[in-house]
Amino acid sequence: MSNPPKSTTIPHIVKEEVIASGKWLKLEKTTYVDPVGNTRIWETTKRTTRQANAADGVGIIALLKRTLHKDCVVMVKQFRPPIGCCTLEFPAGLIDEGESAEIAALRELKEETGYKGEVIGVTPVTCLDPGLSNCTTQIVMVNINGDDLENTNPTQQLGDGEFVEVLLLPLDEFQREIDDLIKKENIVVDSKVYIYGMGMSQAFFKPNELRVLKQ
Repeated sequence: MSNPPKSTTIPHIVKEEVIASGKWLKLEKTTYVDPVGNTRIWETTKRTTRQANAADGVGIIALLKRTLHKDCVVMVKQFRPPIGCCTLEFPAGLIDEGESAEIAALRELKEETGYKGEVIGVTPVTCLDPGLSNCTTQIVMVNINGDDLENTNPTQQLGDGEFVEVLLLPLDEFQREIDDLIKKENIVVDSKVYIYGMGMSQAFFKPNELRVLKQ
């Protein structure tokens, strides 16, 4: 096996040219220089809605806490046209102009699930699919007081064309519930969700009992 060529330069973007643009997305031809000095072309998708100095959107890990109930992760199921079927995801959405990640997360959580929560943590800006797009997100951790009167009968505030089903999955059985759902339905699970499930399995059980490693 031959050794990879040694880096001779710092990779950098030379220019970005818009090939096509729509309301929400644009396709660009990205010209860049690789680590050995070669000029190359990449096709890149970008959102047209990004605000200055902000991530494109937020993902929300919301834990519903109720007296005499197991803690549950609030999930959403919805049809996604690019996938052609329903997906299981964390509640999520784009950051509007003037919003922080925290404010956007609480707004999106209320709209998609009806729940009112309290932010307990926010990640740095992270990438989603860097081989395809420059899209970024911040994951916001939220606790929901399920005993609060406002959260005992939550009402979604969905926009036109939004159809979101809310699912509550027990935290201590999170990965098992997801695996069961995959077997029963034609559904694709967001990778962030499944990785979170694997982490919860490791937290609740011994590492060698992690189900995906036994398959």
